[in-house]
Amino acid sequence: MEAGTALYRNGLHRFKVYFADIVGRLEPGRYEWDRSGLERNALLAGLQRMGVEGVGFVCAFPHITKVFRFAPSGETNLHVRAFDTASLEEVSLLRAESYLEVSCLAEAILVGEEHRMWAEAATVTQYLDRFAAWEPAAVVAPGKLRRHYDSAG
Repeated sequence: MEAGTALYRNGLHRFKVYFADIVGRLEPGRYEWDRSGLERNALLAGLQRMGVEGVGFVCAFPHITKVFRFAPSGETNLHVRAFDTASLEEVSLLRAESYLEVSCLAEAILVGEEHRMWAEAATVTQYLDRFAAWEPAAVVAPGKLRRHYDSAG
């Protein structure tokens, strides 16, 4: 799942960056960094140009990048923004029926690990010194929700 890590710095603003792959999809160039034609450093430079601020982490796939920051108004909350990785145009996380997309499986794993590391760290520096360990994660039975709703009972 992991295609590398980096640290984004912009003044006092700091983000751990996780370059993530999704392997086994039909369009590997859309989901795997080494097959995408995109440069990891270009994403870091783009975040710098955009002036991304705060402290937190970034989950960057070749097709979408989400920036998670610990809320300045309440450090136990995370704020999230999404961008198309290649163009860095903002992507809406609004989905059907007025729901917001929070995360995919890989991002959810990171959210849990990063939140725990944030809570355990006494300083921002201590937080930034640790990156989450990636474990392979796969959905055992894709389509179970559709099958549930399609079932008679």
